[in-house]
Amino acid sequence: QVQLVESGGGLVQAGGSLRLSCAASRTIFSPNVMSWYRQAPGKQRELVAALISGGTANYADSVKGRFTISTGPAKNTLYLQLNSLKPEDTAVYYCKGTEWRGGLPHDYWGQGTQVTVSS
Repeated sequence: QVQLVESGGGLVQAGGSLRLSCAASRTIFSPNVMSWYRQAPGKQRELVAALISGGTANYADSVKGRFTISTGPAKNTLYLQLNSLKPEDTAVYYCKGTEWRGGLPHDYWGQGTQVTVSS
């Protein structure tokens, strides 16, 4: 099992920045996918950014050029740098980790952190 704990959310004005962190209780085995999702009120949860085995990063079109996903040196902390924030970025942001063991994917979710962007 892996516990994921997000932090770093808050209230920020449009155009501002935040850095979200996701601390894992242990390093997630490779191959893995570490990702950030978000869910706005009344909307489905959507993928924001994903990092594949600490290498390739993919982003939703709505955040490309503004958000950056990365890991810390110990690989057990995932970050999401949010720049040039817009009111439509307001959502609960969730960290997700997926590792493959025995050929099967195992998913882990954090509890979420609220990001609110005021206009």
